[in-house]
Amino acid sequence: MAFHDLKALMLGASADRKHIVLRTDTPWRGPDAAFTFGIEEEYFLADAETFETPEFTPEGLFEAAGFATGGQSTREFIQAQVEIATNVHASLRDARAELAFLRREVGRVAAQYGLVIMACGTHPTAMWSRMNPTPRARYVDMMDDLQMIGRRDLVCGMHVHVQLPDPARRVEVMRRMTPYLPLFVALSASSPFWHSRDTGLKAYRLAAYDELPRSGIPDLFESEQAYADYVEAMVRGGAIADPSYIWWMARPSARRPTLELRACDCCTRIEDALALAALYRALARRLTLDPQINADLTALDRALAVENKWRAQRFGVQGSFVTRSDAVAVSDLVDDLLALVAMDAIALDCVDEVEHCRAIVRDGTAADGQIAVFREANRAPVVGAPLTQVARWIAGTTLQEHAPQQAARRVHIPAPK
Repeated sequence: MAFHDLKALMLGASADRKHIVLRTDTPWRGPDAAFTFGIEEEYFLADAETFETPEFTPEGLFEAAGFATGGQSTREFIQAQVEIATNVHASLRDARAELAFLRREVGRVAAQYGLVIMACGTHPTAMWSRMNPTPRARYVDMMDDLQMIGRRDLVCGMHVHVQLPDPARRVEVMRRMTPYLPLFVALSASSPFWHSRDTGLKAYRLAAYDELPRSGIPDLFESEQAYADYVEAMVRGGAIADPSYIWWMARPSARRPTLELRACDCCTRIEDALALAALYRALARRLTLDPQINADLTALDRALAVENKWRAQRFGVQGSFVTRSDAVAVSDLVDDLLALVAMDAIALDCVDEVEHCRAIVRDGTAADGQIAVFREANRAPVVGAPLTQVARWIAGTTLQEHAPQQAARRVHIPAPK
């Protein structure tokens, strides 16, 4: 982060006094200060020339990246992955500066080892059978439990944490957020390729991730106590060690007083990541302030959300979702959601970021960008195989470089019938 960026930041503390918060030079007061947030991103590591994922990665890379980022980057489940986590923020402007800083610094360190970072839900050509887990106690235990399912977990996501004014309401808000979760899948889609194959899906990542137990759409718990009883039974029965082994698309964080969104593919473009973080934060505020929204959800609503999750994976922003009355285009549902959270976006000073969701719908997701590059590479003679060109585009876009194919930002893909 440049010195002039640092001058604009002030250190503060979260409402629970346990987390450092980066704030703007405009002091935040009132209830909105409680809606602080943080972003976690997982990236693939790949060879800077071939863009293939390495089977093993040196510990020195992660030590150097940790030092360069102040301890905000770590190893992930598979050795060819790295994770970053921002500080707690009260401002999207500060989050943007820090996220760009973290990508840049981790990318710079990776380059010293002949590698690049790639922000996407699945790597276009990586083979899970050739990957190796990170030798850490938690990951070793997980791999022993999950067996081949754990070996196949070669995916990268983005997680967004939002602190609510009353953490005891996290389960209630999570329940009422259920119908909106598939929209975050559609808007973040960045995983159309898997094992060097065009999957025909825009967000294949969740198809692979859903092999894990305790994943997908959360159950409709009626109260905080009902969720606590579930966790207690799971721990007592030896199914999990603690709530961090619950991997739903949204969950109460086990270590932070936040409601964590886990539905998103890792977004290749920083602006897309910030847009989804802003939208989730604004939605969390709206559902907190208006407890009547989705207060009467039933098993039918959850079943429809499960179907719409699949439709988001399959068609992305070009698709439609099933509602109680009819099929509704994702573009219209995004418009409706942005109208719902309009006042919240103003209150949280993130109108531009939330509005960027319309650009994602209009111009396509990172999955659409990858598909456009792939199709162009198949049409015209270029240096390197088509999926290598896709990987190059991902790596360049991750660090906001201007790769030759990056002009393929706007795509036109017919909506499904």
